[in-house]
This record gives sequence, structure tokens and C-alpha cells, in this order.
Amino acid sequence: MPCCSLRKIIKYPRSVLRTILVVANNIYCVPTYLVWMFLLLPLRKIHETYYYRIEGILFHWLLANVSMWSWTAGYEVVEMGDDITTAFDKRTLVLANHQSTSDVPLLMAAFNAKKGILPNIMWIMDRLFKYTNFGAVSLVHQDFFIASGKNNRDKSLEQLKSHILKCYIPRRRKWMVLFPEGGFLRKRKEISQRFAEKNNLPVLNNVTLPRVGAMKAIIDMLGAPSDLNNSSATTNPSSGSLLGSGVRQEAAKQSDGNSTIINSEAIIKDDDDCDNCKDASYALLNGQSGGCLEYILDITIAYPQGVPLDLPNIVHGMREPCQTFLFYKLYHSSEVPRESESLTQWLYNRFYEKEKLLEEFYRTGTWPNSCCIPPTVVHQDLLRFLLIHLFFVTSTYVHLQLILTLINYTNIMYVYFLS
Repeated sequence: MPCCSLRKIIKYPRSVLRTILVVANNIYCVPTYLVWMFLLLPLRKIHETYYYRIEGILFHWLLANVSMWSWTAGYEVVEMGDDITTAFDKRTLVLANHQSTSDVPLLMAAFNAKKGILPNIMWIMDRLFKYTNFGAVSLVHQDFFIASGKNNRDKSLEQLKSHILKCYIPRRRKWMVLFPEGGFLRKRKEISQRFAEKNNLPVLNNVTLPRVGAMKAIIDMLGAPSDLNNSSATTNPSSGSLLGSGVRQEAAKQSDGNSTIINSEAIIKDDDDCDNCKDASYALLNGQSGGCLEYILDITIAYPQGVPLDLPNIVHGMREPCQTFLFYKLYHSSEVPRESESLTQWLYNRFYEKEKLLEEFYRTGTWPNSCCIPPTVVHQDLLRFLLIHLFFVTSTYVHLQLILTLINYTNIMYVYFLS
């Protein structure tokens, strides 16, 4: 009883202290990153590859700070499912369900513990995030800001394809994170359910129906060579089917009781499609098969009792310590169809699977026994966090001294010319 009382007493002062520290962390980390990138601009002119290699390291350290916020609050990340180590240094598209503002920080925490992911990652996020304190960092890192809404859909998809050609591929990025639902669960749930009822689709409660447009654009630009080589099989009337062998296999998988066939008219009416996208893989056009997308990593994010954390929770730490689960399913890109309707069916089925996984987890607290990797807590390195903070604090001091020296020199020169 005394312990509980003590915990309640220190809870509020602790949350205030955490909030102050997080705000201070933003003040001395984000500007330091931006100043270093500005000071290193001459290197970008001389050797762009080295510039972005350094930028990737600083970006990783910045995201490590965000990972520290949730970890120090007692919000652990638990991984399970497929072994994803083979995808660490490969071009991988990450698909995740989207429940709250804590999804991204917790994914950062999971990726922070893995070598080489965060320096070479590209986040696809809503355009509104461009105007946050982290927006300038994402602009320098060349993440992509996508505009929501039907009026912006086609333009945004074209901009995404252009961004992949101009930024993602030249920077040699590896992982790309996409939230296909296009918004938080609480905001899109009602719309998704109305659409499902209207088109005889399953009504989902724990996820929403995904939008396929961005994924279609990405696969069109980075699809595996085998996808293009098999494209003739998917359209050749003499083959006896509109589907190639890989897509036929997927269709066969989808014919079991766990799948629901999508109404094709519904796809045409409401989905974020990209049927006009005729671009061949950029990597193939340049004779570089290694530049193609190799894996699709499907991540199901599950919060305790289905109640998600949010960014304020992570900042002030008022909510009791808990574990957030990430369930991994890894697909080779050759398993994913490229034709619009088949790709939509494939993506919808992934979210039907997420719905069943989350429903079972919230009901029983358990996950499938067939996991290659059993539930494993992601461990963070406290010493590394301290060294990263030391770097940012020291850099901030050096930058302030440089600015003060420059101001002092400018004043001296001003007085000199006036005299």
C-alpha cells in the first residue's frame, strides 16, 4: 500500500519532468541536426554519397532519441512472427496498420535496435506532418509527404513516383514505410464500415479497409524483375487466364475460407488506384536488378486491450507501463501481384488477416503458435542513448559558440566600417 501511494505521489512530478526533458530534447537535437546538415552542404557538392551517409547516421541518432522517450516511460515493444533479418539490407516496403500517433515512435523503437535500417529508411506520411517540428528533418532526409483526399489523389501518386526516382533511389534507401489505411483507425473506421456494407465486404472493427494507390505506385516503380518478365503471362489470352503463375498461386491461397473476394466495381469506385501507371521499374531501365523491391514486410501493431498509446502518453508517461506487440509477416516481392485488381485483393486479404489476428489477441491475449520468432522484447542500449545525447549537447554548445563568434565578428566589422 505505501508503495502504491508513493507511486501516485511521484507520478505527476515525474510526468512534468519528463515533458520538460522531451521539450528540451527537441530544442537541442532538431536544430543541431539541421545546423550540421547546413554546415556540410559543401560536401554535398563534392561527394553527395558521403553527405547522405552522414545525414543517415545523424537521422538515426535523432530517431534513437524518440525511441528513448517510450523506452524510459516503460512502454516496451515486443516482436514476433517471421524472421526479418534477411530484409535488413534489402529494399523492403513496410505495411502497417495505423491506430494512433504512437505507431511511428514505437516502430522507430523497434527499428532502432536493428543495424542499418533507420539511416536508410523513407517514411511516407501525411502532408500535415511537414508543418511540425520534425517536418524540417523529414524534408532534409527526403521523406515523402502525401496529400489526402480524392482531389489530391492522382497528383500525389505522380509525385510519389517522381520522389522515388529523384530521391529514394539516388539516396540508396532500403526500407520504405507506408500506412495503407490512410489515417488513424478512430477517424476512418466509420467510413470504412459504411463502404464495406455498401459493397458486400467484411465489416472490420480493429483495422480499416486499405487504399492501394500508393502501394501500386511503389510496386510499379520498384517491382521485381520477375514481375515484369511475367507480365506477358498475365495478359496473354492464349495462357487461358488473366493471371500469371505467381498471381494464380495467390488467387488459390485466397480461395480458402479466410478470404473474401472483392467486388471489382467497388475497387473502381472508391480505391486509390493507379491504373494509368505504365512506368517500368527504374532499376530495370538502368540495368540494375539490385535496385528493385525485394520484400514486403506486413506489420500488425497491437496495443494492450486494444487501447492504443498516443504521443502525449509517450511524452509525459502518465499511462502505466505496458507492452505493444508487432507481428511480422514477410513476403518476397515476387509473391505480390502487380495487376490492379489482384493487388487490391492481395492487400485487402492482408488486412482481413490483421483483423482476425487482432480480434483473437484482444479476446485471448495470445498469438498464433506458428511464429518463427516467439514474442521477444526489443532491448535498447542505455549507454548508446547517453553517448548520443552527449553528442547532441556538445554539438549544440559548439554551434552556439560559432554563432556568438560570428555575431561578435559582424559587430566588430560594422564598427570598423562606420569608423
